[in-house]
Amino acid sequence: MPQQPTPDQHPALSAPDQDPAHSAPGSAPEPAPPARPTPPAVNVSKIGYVGFQTPDLDRLVEHYTKTLDFVLVERDTRRAFLTTSFDHHCVVLEQAPRKQSRSFVGYQITEDLDSAARRLRASGYQVEQRSDIAPSTPNVLIVEEPLTGAPIHLYDAQAGSGVDGQETLRPTKLGHVAAFTPQLAPLQDFYQDLLGFRWSDTIGDFFVFLRCNSDHHAANFMASTKFSGMHHVAYETRDLTHLQTMLDHLATRSTRLEWGPGRHGPGHNIFTYHRDPDGNNIELFTQLDTITNEANGYFEPRPWHEDYPQYPKTWEADLAAINSWGPIHEGQIDH
Repeated sequence: MPQQPTPDQHPALSAPDQDPAHSAPGSAPEPAPPARPTPPAVNVSKIGYVGFQTPDLDRLVEHYTKTLDFVLVERDTRRAFLTTSFDHHCVVLEQAPRKQSRSFVGYQITEDLDSAARRLRASGYQVEQRSDIAPSTPNVLIVEEPLTGAPIHLYDAQAGSGVDGQETLRPTKLGHVAAFTPQLAPLQDFYQDLLGFRWSDTIGDFFVFLRCNSDHHAANFMASTKFSGMHHVAYETRDLTHLQTMLDHLATRSTRLEWGPGRHGPGHNIFTYHRDPDGNNIELFTQLDTITNEANGYFEPRPWHEDYPQYPKTWEADLAAINSWGPIHEGQIDH
């Protein structure tokens, strides 16, 4: 029997709301979803980093550096900054009495921070401007995520890590972070109307996927009255060969998969899920859908797509949406 999930321990799905679904293969696409009411206050261009609090900093640093092959860029007695690429960090680990996943999320924006702060305040949000968040980001804006209270960091650039782009074991990048929320609509409004995200897909009435660039999603949210905190964090691999190499390496470190390999419907990414030493749910994925032309509104065609073209839609909460290869991990989709 699959284990029952606990807060901060889950894998991926998707879900929310009222955006229209598109039709079956071969049929004409339905009209595009209605435009959001006003231009967003800012425009997020990518997910930059995510924070984790842990009672055992050494243990979690070891998992990220030895099992996942991240580079430790900087560390002191309280914090560790890790990366997979040229940005100074994509993961921040902090010593704390209790574990907390998704203690904050950082997004890079296209606007300069002064004008962004003005527009965020004009939209009715309290904005804190900090210069002590990290050694690589001298100025950061912080707004509170509705309902969850998670601090959202907005920045315009990071310092470099010095890591080169040669092929390595480590993932290519932080792909997305999924979280539980009591309600979907306020989170979707916050991300689309304030931060400039676009809707990509929904599963049933409980899981929504949102994008900020060509990738299918950088943020996704699962409606839940049972759980709070992070659902999962996801790191991208280059291709199937890279994913297999990482999984073989996980096995040498006695890290076993909880779910997968499989293929999700929304995003069509091939996935695996495992737990880090704190129980955080980690997805490794490849072959995520992309939209390279927002005017066209459909994802780049792939032979495994159900629809041609594949538009954003609301999926039934069935095997095709959750894992087209089967099986469904009931504990992982509990909400």
